[in-house]
Amino acid sequence: MSSKRVLALWDEKGENAKDTSILRKKSVELPVPMDKESREIIQILIDSFLERDDAVGLAAPQIGINKRIIAFRIKGFEGKGEIIDPDDFEVLINPRITQKRGEMVKGVEGCLSCPDIQVEIIRFPEIKVRALNAKGEKINKKYLDYVARVIQHEIDHLDGKLIVDYGGDIYYPKSKQLFFEKLFKY
Repeated sequence: MSSKRVLALWDEKGENAKDTSILRKKSVELPVPMDKESREIIQILIDSFLERDDAVGLAAPQIGINKRIIAFRIKGFEGKGEIIDPDDFEVLINPRITQKRGEMVKGVEGCLSCPDIQVEIIRFPEIKVRALNAKGEKINKKYLDYVARVIQHEIDHLDGKLIVDYGGDIYYPKSKQLFFEKLFKY
């Protein structure tokens, strides 16, 4: 199993410029039909995602791979923890949201690439996505509620957008107040 570390906009020392430049890049599509290298990239993302017990989703740019691939849980959110069943998560390659429906809903989101904070973000409760699955098969699927939120969050990563870009209320631990005030220049 090969996995990579998750890139972050900052660490305990301050802004992480190298990681930030990678996370801010717009990702490119994975070539289709998929070759051996593409399948290896997909497996690295899957391994990196499955290795984490604190992730509900992971996008390839978060591990330094500039490709349009995401992995996310579709069930088993309650206790997070290790994913054992392959039916508990999905992989989308070159995903495109083709439809957004419903009254937008405010929710608090965290992100592995923005450690220690949560941001209020408004998202659609229903989306339809066209993509390829991990086997390279075309899919056109509807996602609802929390899973729809997770997918929208992960697709943002593919476009170089992060939760701090939304301008919603930001929540962080009181013990890190000075750090974040300096970082966000309040």
